Amino acid sequence: MHDIQHYMRPGTLQLPSLPPLSLYVHLPWCLKKCPYCDFNSHELNPREVPEQRYLDALIADLEASLPLIWGRPVQSIFIGGGTPSLFSPTGINRLLSDIRARLRLAADCEITLEANPGTFEKDRFAAFRAAGVTRLSVGVQSFNDAHLKALGRVHDRAQALAALEEAARSFETWNLDLMYALPGQSLTQLDADLDAALSFAPPHLSVYHLTIEPNTYFAKFPPQTPDEDTAYAMLDRITERTGASGLGRYEVSAYAQPGHGCRHNLNYWQFGDYLGIGAGAHGKLSFAHRVIRQVRAREPRLYMERALSADPGSAVVQDEEVSRADLPFEFMLNALRLREGFALQDFADRTGLALTAIQKPLEEAERKGWLTRDLNRAWPTEQGFDFLSDLQALFLP
Repeated sequence: MHDIQHYMRPGTLQLPSLPPLSLYVHLPWCLKKCPYCDFNSHELNPREVPEQRYLDALIADLEASLPLIWGRPVQSIFIGGGTPSLFSPTGINRLLSDIRARLRLAADCEITLEANPGTFEKDRFAAFRAAGVTRLSVGVQSFNDAHLKALGRVHDRAQALAALEEAARSFETWNLDLMYALPGQSLTQLDADLDAALSFAPPHLSVYHLTIEPNTYFAKFPPQTPDEDTAYAMLDRITERTGASGLGRYEVSAYAQPGHGCRHNLNYWQFGDYLGIGAGAHGKLSFAHRVIRQVRAREPRLYMERALSADPGSAVVQDEEVSRADLPFEFMLNALRLREGFALQDFADRTGLALTAIQKPLEEAERKGWLTRDLNRAWPTEQGFDFLSDLQALFLP
């Protein structure tokens, strides 16, 4: 990692102000690697998780990064993984206290923890709440035992239902993660999953199409998944049924009751800044004349070694400026996922570029019927949502 002067030197961009800042913390261990997962997660027996050493490494990493975000308040914290709920509530409490001692958290800072139903016993969620977590994200994926097995999940339907009951009891706002287009899934089975999910009246629901990612077990041994037409019908069903139960689709894969959108993800989608600490964590930080992206060492043992060495900044293995030419696409990749799109002024403020930089692709998108705009904002149409990657691709350099 460079010294602060390196980031502050003159450059081609002019950012009038800095965007909101979030913190992402990566806890990399899981009980078992899922066959569809391409995240940086590592299988470990829960008794072997080096909790204290890893927490020491996170804080050393955070301290080395402080000069880059000095004085900026943090709007949200997201503890992701892996399976963060493998860490003890005492460990999460220590992590949050150590973060609070070093960063200025906004008064209403949202603190989310990802949790999996297979890793909790009764009252564990309440203990996370007591440690300062304000929002839980529960990775249910399905309520069907056969589908859970096909997905390689370590929990079953009964554990999923128990975890959600506990989440609803301990948290005012929480998220339920569901997947669709699962191996052998029918529309009727999807409906049964939705029945179970909606029976908890979740404040927030995230819904993901099962995709086969390279370098995963499923890439080598692809399961038989529903065809494209069935998958589209499934997404329509999800949108229709969530809408009927008061959850609005505010982002391409997220549905929420009013006031329960995920603030941390909203900051990503609005091209805000985030510092990412932990093994393999990614970050994006803005300065007066540049936007940079960082990546931490991916392998947990190596990450801990580097973060706890005499040079904790060496945990950062990639640190590069986003080129002027790439900024419009990077901005649109996020902003166009939102139902309400983006304020034109935010584009200028967060990329440091003039609106003329996106004039042509904006006109092209309007001509295709994928985008609407007024004097202040631009947002995707229904059709734009359906052809999102084609819409985003118009902004490629």
